[in-house]
Amino acid sequence: MTPGKRKNDEKNQMKSIIRKAADDRTLKKIVLSRPADKTVKKLSASLFEKNGSLFMQLETIRSDGKAVHENIPAGEADAYIEGMFKSGYGQADIITTGGSCTALLSSSGKIHIKNNIKPAAGIAVRQHDAEKRYILADESAHDFLYLLDISDQKGRVFDKKRAKYRQINRFLELVDDVYDKLPPGKLTVCDLCCGKSYLTFAVYWYLTFKRDRAVDMYGVDLKSDMIAGSSAFAEKLGYSGMHFICGDAFGFVTPSKPALVISLHACDTATDIVLAGAVKQEADVILSTPCCHHELSGQIDSPPLAFITDSPILRQKLCDAATDALRMLRLRCEGYDVTAIELVDPDETPKNVLLRAVRRKNGPVDAALPEAYRTACRFLGADPALGRLLGD
Repeated sequence: MTPGKRKNDEKNQMKSIIRKAADDRTLKKIVLSRPADKTVKKLSASLFEKNGSLFMQLETIRSDGKAVHENIPAGEADAYIEGMFKSGYGQADIITTGGSCTALLSSSGKIHIKNNIKPAAGIAVRQHDAEKRYILADESAHDFLYLLDISDQKGRVFDKKRAKYRQINRFLELVDDVYDKLPPGKLTVCDLCCGKSYLTFAVYWYLTFKRDRAVDMYGVDLKSDMIAGSSAFAEKLGYSGMHFICGDAFGFVTPSKPALVISLHACDTATDIVLAGAVKQEADVILSTPCCHHELSGQIDSPPLAFITDSPILRQKLCDAATDALRMLRLRCEGYDVTAIELVDPDETPKNVLLRAVRRKNGPVDAALPEAYRTACRFLGADPALGRLLGD
């Protein structure tokens, strides 16, 4: 086979892979990277369906953080992607439900393809109108989304804030899932370590506007500038049930027992402070997304796990999972039913685990749980902050 014919076959192979994945609707994403144009970071493409027709949405991320979107018919995607790849990118990753394929473009223009895609069941096509089903798509949410710089005044979400928008909306879906676990009457809700108060405003809006509940919402954080800004926003919005306090989340006590305690990405042991504070006040429901699991990494001393912990990267991954597993076990010791849930797509953030704890109304705590927790701690050589905060 001549070099020219081999190059053409490789190009055709790339087009064929894209065309088949699109036709089978198994295509999840295509990412073009290593651009020649340094004003561009990457180009991503994904399929969506609108009014029964299949399209591909192209998103070009520029170096200044701006995103440019374009939609093309799915039937044109294979030729378009191949043309963009050859003209300005060094690598293409085609990700499907059956695996992935990587194409590399050499300096001489030769394409090298490594195809690991296998036949797979299931489709990966989203509906273009999915955003209309978002809880936050309600017009009454536009005011607070605008003040928090997530959208314009008409509710159009800024490109750079779409991931945050999806994250907040997903959190509200999880609140909706446990809504029937909240008590009747006026609700007391806390966002501990509230930061910029994205969740504080979103959950308050959901409970008051969507559920028509009377709510006292408390946002607590040590950063006085953020607390001042959030207080000003609440006043401007007329959200009279919102209260922002600059102080220690662990020492904060609500005037009445909290129905719901939330937190988003409280760093390292700040998550333990949130969980311990919620437990001490006997919160009915806790929704907490941990972040930056550093404590256990500095403690873990378990010879049987040395084959993992001797590698710094694997050690941290183990500690991430073990920290949250210990938190779940310790909360069960306090009478909570606890599950770990994926908050958002891991492609958007690796910090995508949410701990959901619902306080049991009846029945004793399993007597074996405390010893199971202590055994796990001894095995890991761990003295977790949550246990210390709860008096272990």
